[in-house]
Amino acid sequence: MVEKFFKVTDPTGIHARPASLIVQAANNFKSEINIEFNNKKANLKSIMSVMALGIPQDAEIKIVVMGQDETEAMDTLSDVFVRQKLAE
Repeated sequence: MVEKFFKVTDPTGIHARPASLIVQAANNFKSEINIEFNNKKANLKSIMSVMALGIPQDAEIKIVVMGQDETEAMDTLSDVFVRQKLAE
């Protein structure tokens, strides 16, 4: 299992467009991938679950990846967050 914390930097938080980018990236991996915010957990492979968290700017989120390709999945997700200026 690997986990990493991020601070959301996108002014509108994790809304539809960034959520879809993250979910698309997550769905390329076999590992179980979850996002945690405000003591709630959601499947990062489900856009509806991610959107339901209502993650605003400056929120601290945690990504947890568990499975055979967990390291590669976390590296890819970290890259998406930073490259798309969603979180740091």
